[in-house]
Amino acid sequence: MNKQEIIEKLNENYNEFTGFIAAMEEPDFLFSKDDKWSPGQQAEHILKSIKPVRFAFSLPKPVLRMLFGKSNRPSKTIEGLSIKYKHKLAEGGKASAPYIPAIVQYKKKQALTSAINNVNAAIVSKVERCNEESLDIYILPHPLLGKVTLREMLYFNIIHVKHHYYSILQLLDSQ
Repeated sequence: MNKQEIIEKLNENYNEFTGFIAAMEEPDFLFSKDDKWSPGQQAEHILKSIKPVRFAFSLPKPVLRMLFGKSNRPSKTIEGLSIKYKHKLAEGGKASAPYIPAIVQYKKKQALTSAINNVNAAIVSKVERCNEESLDIYILPHPLLGKVTLREMLYFNIIHVKHHYYSILQLLDSQ
């Protein structure tokens, strides 16, 4: 995917997710079963997971290079990264402590969806100012996937929010 396609997919997936969450009534927003996160908790997890990406894209490229280095391989495709993510989940991979949500009250729904949209908009704004090549040169650490390029981190955001959208659908179908 090129930069413009990434931006479009980020906006599409995050708008779909937050629109779905925003339309929920309280019983669905708070519903949990079998130790699965409620939709509210999943939304909180999404917010916790994209804030560091916004921060990373705010750093000057020389700082990124100094902190994390440069890629020594081409970026994976979105399909390749999706396969790697699903494999890590199948191996038992789970969110690490900083990304685990607490109980989320219904009254926080609007603030939560607004915050997700604002952070995604900030990421998109930063990506718009990047050139295509820098997305494949600079790397970031990912708690589950290891070192990923900026492009792969954006792919992860696209995949991750969709994963949680489907998780919520499955959860609600189990009521």
